[in-house]
Amino acid sequence: MFRILLALFFIKLSFAQQIDKVDFIKCDALLFPNASDKSISGTITYEFKVTKIIDTIKIDAKNMEFSNVMINNELVKFNNSGKTLDLFEGFKKGKNKVTFSYFAKPKQTLYFTGQDENLQIWTQGQGKYTSHWLPSFDDVNEKVVFRITIKYYVNMDKFQFDPIALSNGKLNFEKNTISWSRGVNDITRNYQMQKPMSSYLVMLAFGNFVKLEAKSKSGTSLEFYLDKNDVSKFEPTFRYSAALFDYLEQEIGVKYPWGIYRQVPVRDFLYAGMENTTSTIFSQDFVVDSIGFNDRNYVNVNAHELAHQWFGNFITAQSGTHHWLQEGFATYYALLAERHLFGDDYFYEALNDYAEQLQLAAKTDTIPVMNEKASSLSFYKKGAWALHVLREDIGAKNFQKAVKKYLKKYQYKNVNTDDFLQIVKEVSGYDVENFKKVWLETAGFDRALAQKYLNKNNFIQYFSTLRKSKKSLFELVAIMQSDAYYPIKQYVVFQTQSLPFEERKVILETALATNNLFVRKAVAASLPMIPEAFKIHYETLLHDDSYETKEIALINLCQSFPENVEYYLEQMKGIEGNNDKSLKLTWLKLKLVNGQNSENEQKQLLEELLKYASTDYESSIRQNALEILLDVNYVNPKVIEALFLATNHHKWQFTKFAREKIRTLLKQPDFRNQVEIFVRTVDEKTAALYMKFLKE
Repeated sequence: MFRILLALFFIKLSFAQQIDKVDFIKCDALLFPNASDKSISGTITYEFKVTKIIDTIKIDAKNMEFSNVMINNELVKFNNSGKTLDLFEGFKKGKNKVTFSYFAKPKQTLYFTGQDENLQIWTQGQGKYTSHWLPSFDDVNEKVVFRITIKYYVNMDKFQFDPIALSNGKLNFEKNTISWSRGVNDITRNYQMQKPMSSYLVMLAFGNFVKLEAKSKSGTSLEFYLDKNDVSKFEPTFRYSAALFDYLEQEIGVKYPWGIYRQVPVRDFLYAGMENTTSTIFSQDFVVDSIGFNDRNYVNVNAHELAHQWFGNFITAQSGTHHWLQEGFATYYALLAERHLFGDDYFYEALNDYAEQLQLAAKTDTIPVMNEKASSLSFYKKGAWALHVLREDIGAKNFQKAVKKYLKKYQYKNVNTDDFLQIVKEVSGYDVENFKKVWLETAGFDRALAQKYLNKNNFIQYFSTLRKSKKSLFELVAIMQSDAYYPIKQYVVFQTQSLPFEERKVILETALATNNLFVRKAVAASLPMIPEAFKIHYETLLHDDSYETKEIALINLCQSFPENVEYYLEQMKGIEGNNDKSLKLTWLKLKLVNGQNSENEQKQLLEELLKYASTDYESSIRQNALEILLDVNYVNPKVIEALFLATNHHKWQFTKFAREKIRTLLKQPDFRNQVEIFVRTVDEKTAALYMKFLKE
């Protein structure tokens, strides 16, 4: 998953003591999510075994209410610390069962977005956060077999189709009870895991989803979900999914361990994706049409989260110190999968990009990979580089043999770095201690050493040489006309920006003639002011199968040829673009600022921008709309309210943008005066939000 696993010392200490004495085996949870008050309640049954005498048994549960706590069918007293449910009577050495009811209104981890047919509910428990919505275990070393039953009511007046609730494991049964008099459908869906997993991998997703099914070559059921409004986007969104699954299963050498695999996108997800066992949740931003696929697609994230089903879920790192065993492996296997799809040059170009990022970060990133405080860059990309070095040094066959043995030996258990390296040593005789010291225990990045591995690829060798040399115009044109991998041609486009246009023109024309979308996008981005002599050539970029290229070209053409703005806007009219609607919003801005509009048309454009800035839309759309509204200096009560409301959003990137923008604007007397006036006219809750920033 694309983020750091946070492991706090005091949590590890307290629960290490409990795990030595108590083993939780199974969880049977009946859950009732309630969108009206953003709460969840339920009845939980845990089966557990006491192996040693212990005074108090703790179940992690943040800010929950409990009732009817029974151990072995007897009501017992308990303590609710606000962080844990503490059990101190009624259990015995050997097998036990605890049952209780709970209620929670989580401030994080369980999220409710949209309403009515657009309602979505989803979780993000990575690290130690599942205990905010489900009484469970923050310690990843406590693995449990979960059986989740979700019960929910659907108002048939508000939903054309019944929404779907998803959780981990196979759908065991579904029951629908319709009450026509009440206009309600009472739906129950039960999901069953067969093997144990850590609590952070438990998930819940609810929404108006449509399902597409497939089978892997080995017979695993694959389920792909999209919002009902996105059914036309199944193929480009999930392109290569079955091929990725088949490749990873073959390359890893161990059959997918969970029986079923499903993927579901949700709106305003916090990260790119999350590898919940059997059921990956990912960001709506990766739901694309065939054009959007060329700008930002799900392939790498898809492969990364799938690889986690082995590395992180099947076997789980004991602590944050060994987190690279999850993120490094998932990152590297995702690259191997992309290599299988797109070839060696793609693979080495990605490795080279990782190396450049790591080299740049090494100036300030002084924490080695094997440290729970290491950066995500280290866990993910230096971890991947370490595995690449290891695979190259011992050979692909030995590497696969070691990984297979490692997974088989520690299946459904927790591991540390030495567990893996010991098996590598047994298989290959490799000097794992030196490897560990250089790649895992030493901060920084040895670029010279990495380059030796990169130079095994001809494209990288040629690219490195090109960067150090001076080429004539004739030679650069020859490169553009060759079959060189496209990053080289992009490099030529950008490196010739300082040339006079008359000299550069032949390179740009040749670049466009490659018909490579990425090279053509480089041309679009490298020429903000377009000479008249290149106008006709540049206009062809408006028709590329890339929304990003279209947007760049539209902006630059309108800026370079203001007399043709209406002509260019007409060509792009009605195109939404990617999920963030960036192209559509750019069109609205250009139409608003440069278009020939009546007073009524101006008003309609502003109203449409305000619509996109409202809470009805995802944060990426709202942010784009707000930036435009503020950029054109359109500040009215609705804009100010939309900006302040953004600070209440659950997505930290969006709230950070809003907070910083508000604080910057409040330094301007005119803006501050307007907020001070509006604070007297809004409702009490909104007024309190305004005053919070005014008082800073």
